[in-house]
Amino acid sequence: MVRNPLTDDERHRGLVLGRMLQQARGARSAAAVAFEAGISLDTLRKIERGAIATPAFFTVAALARVLGLDLTTLAGALGDDKPQATSRVA
Repeated sequence: MVRNPLTDDERHRGLVLGRMLQQARGARSAAAVAFEAGISLDTLRKIERGAIATPAFFTVAALARVLGLDLTTLAGALGDDKPQATSRVA
């Protein structure tokens, strides 16, 4: 299966999501948060730096639960922070 390349908007949202999660984590160690969320430390680090721009829903949900974030608020914040629109060529 070939995956379509990410758009600039998707990459930007991935970076914003990563920053939001890292900020919500605060002084807690990444290892402790990853363990509690049931994901690998490497996965959390990649999400936080935007290397995984579109993480799986259940991964984001687990992180939101551990960090005390509301998914609706998180999704709204990601939708509000958009760079200039670019289109994907199909």
